Amino acid sequence: MDETTGWRHMNLAPRDGSRILATVGASEQGPAEVDVVHWARADQFGPEGWRSADSHPGQIVGYAEPELKCWMPLPKAGAEPHPSPWEEGQELFGSGI
Repeated sequence: MDETTGWRHMNLAPRDGSRILATVGASEQGPAEVDVVHWARADQFGPEGWRSADSHPGQIVGYAEPELKCWMPLPKAGAEPHPSPWEEGQELFGSGI
């Protein structure tokens, strides 16, 4: 598998503020979906953690660790515009299985 594509375990996600794609797990609010997120340090707007790239001061969309199932780097220009969410049972890149 190409090391620049494919879903990966969240414990390998960069926590340097860079934006990534993440699968938000299915819940009673709806099916699994893909969101652009970044790791944010605690500040006056919210605690340290994963935030949606759509967040802005006063309207923080934050995710608890268990809500995000896996991640992948943002696709390069011209690539598939929106990957499908990861589904339970799909192999993750780097799973070692």
